[in-house]
Amino acid sequence: MSESKLGGRFTFPGTSLTVQRIGYGAMQLAGPGVWGPPKDPDGAVAVLREAVAKGVNHIDTSDYYGPHVTNQIIRQALHPYPTGLAIVTKLGGRRAPDKSWHPAISAQELTAGVHDNLRNLGLDALEIVNYRAMGSGHGPEEGSIAEQVTVLADLRRKGLIRHIGLSNVTTAQVAEAQAITEVVCVQNNYNLAHRHDDALIDDLARQDIAYVPFFPLGGFTPLQSSTLSDVAGRLGATPMQVALAWLLHRSPNILLIPGTSSIAHLRENMAAGRLTLSPETLAELDGIAAAAVEH
Repeated sequence: MSESKLGGRFTFPGTSLTVQRIGYGAMQLAGPGVWGPPKDPDGAVAVLREAVAKGVNHIDTSDYYGPHVTNQIIRQALHPYPTGLAIVTKLGGRRAPDKSWHPAISAQELTAGVHDNLRNLGLDALEIVNYRAMGSGHGPEEGSIAEQVTVLADLRRKGLIRHIGLSNVTTAQVAEAQAITEVVCVQNNYNLAHRHDDALIDDLARQDIAYVPFFPLGGFTPLQSSTLSDVAGRLGATPMQVALAWLLHRSPNILLIPGTSSIAHLRENMAAGRLTLSPETLAELDGIAAAAVEH
């Protein structure tokens, strides 16, 4: 069972893998546009080492970040990996030479993606692999994902993957995947302003399945950003810290993976776990999404 306290820990279902609820998303370690090496490779290594030194044991990545660059930096910074570090990667995309993003969902592409991750991370098996449905932009689209999940389940039986998750998926796709294999986490676009997954989060919480929101500040209107900034000002916090703290309050199965290439921002993000929001403040923040629906 997961702990409900903010900034506490969560154990992935059916595993002994327990992580801090505030993790780290490694996408920003690559160069601009998530392409090529960073301008400051030593700084990228330093951020990763600082994250782990501060207790982070959940790192989100993908071998198509860079491509390959982010995983290579993780290996350089942290290998041999400390006991209990969960590196969660994702499959389902590839980068073209023009830096565009494309689906990579055939059995051959998914299998090659697993081997790319293993090689660049320096691992014999991947702890958790999310199948990332490309969908439309940052949102999911209905459609069967059974073929792709079956491929990952086969790779799990072969010992190359230990656990399977999903990313950018609908409720129906989650159910479809669960009929094929155990699902330990779901990673979707969700934040104060975009709460389409409220029912899914509650359903996953009942099953002790992790929900990992991405774009915690994405898609806010100026009016919504103003409300968030007002609350942050009163609390002596940053808008990002308040948005992250709200997610921690929202449900005990929510895990955070804020990304940054700055040690100062990393420390700010982790401090969100110590920010307590009163019932009155939570109600005010909940009004951000309600106002969006009304308009």
